[in-house]
Amino acid sequence: MFVRVLGSTLTQVLRSVALVLLPTGFIALVAWATAGSATGNTGDPMRAALWIWLGAHQLPFALTLPPGNDAGLLSYLPLGALVFPVMAIRNGVRRTIDRLDGNSSLFPLARTLFAVLYTLIGTTVALLSATDAVKPIWYLTPLVLLPLSLICASTVGRKLIFGQAVLFSSRIISLLLGISSIIFGLSLFLNLSTVKNLVVILQPGILGGLLLLLLNILYIPNAVVATLGYFSGTGFALGSASIISPVSFHLQSLPAFPLLGSVPKTSNLIALFGIAVVIFAGALLTIWTTTLSTRVLIQSLFGSVIILAAVAYAGSGALITRSMSAMGVSPWKFTLSVGGELVIGALLAIYIPRVGKR
Repeated sequence: MFVRVLGSTLTQVLRSVALVLLPTGFIALVAWATAGSATGNTGDPMRAALWIWLGAHQLPFALTLPPGNDAGLLSYLPLGALVFPVMAIRNGVRRTIDRLDGNSSLFPLARTLFAVLYTLIGTTVALLSATDAVKPIWYLTPLVLLPLSLICASTVGRKLIFGQAVLFSSRIISLLLGISSIIFGLSLFLNLSTVKNLVVILQPGILGGLLLLLLNILYIPNAVVATLGYFSGTGFALGSASIISPVSFHLQSLPAFPLLGSVPKTSNLIALFGIAVVIFAGALLTIWTTTLSTRVLIQSLFGSVIILAAVAYAGSGALITRSMSAMGVSPWKFTLSVGGELVIGALLAIYIPRVGKR
């Protein structure tokens, strides 16, 4: 029975990898054929496809930058790219479960085997694709791919039953990110002229323009996280020694990336009203959970902080050079501010009605 599950799972793991790797390989090959290569090695686009596949899973890269062989790091990766491996993993797990003839007792084994095999393949890819200039940080692969594949697998087939606290905390964070996405969209629309100017500066051409559009779309979730960080009061960074927040603004130069056309031009204290929205979200979480029990509320707040920490970590990082070593939100500031504001909202929702009854 184990051998049967292993065989079915391995086939679907390889298929899931190919579902993302083959399209990225085609894109890398077209880009290589259009732009050329410094070495002229036809293996370059295939290695680039492997790097894109790893980057889509949010695996960081250690770089050696010419001409002085300076150390660099690429960890600020597009969160939107996660959609592709998530869809591929879910599809692979679903096909694996379909081949088990409805034997639900084998589902946990299939999910676990899928996650382990997927992680092993990812680690192997990270090791084999390394060069002197670009090295995927392979030892982080299990820490990234294993939780990702396990979470995706748990949502397929006979789904695992998550606790009420997990559901409430995920809903409240989704609400905050949804509001942030609306605000970001409005800001982008109001600054279309700046966005257009940034595109003109780049002059990407037809193929380059399509790739630039795709890259901007994939970085939208990063921008949404930064928007939430801005309106929670902590702000975000666009390079080392930079800070963009409602109370402080320091930015030496704006990178030529169209999405950054929505970045505020100066500090704006009015944006601090966003803190009230986060506090209201904490009060709303209290309303949802107090009908159940106080324990569910506490667990939901704790779960919200955990999710915020994960979002903050994913929405921050370094972008190749030392001057761009700080990008996005500060993980600890973002988690502390948004989590603290949620707790304040919860406390207000609990104690204000009690004061009114006295």
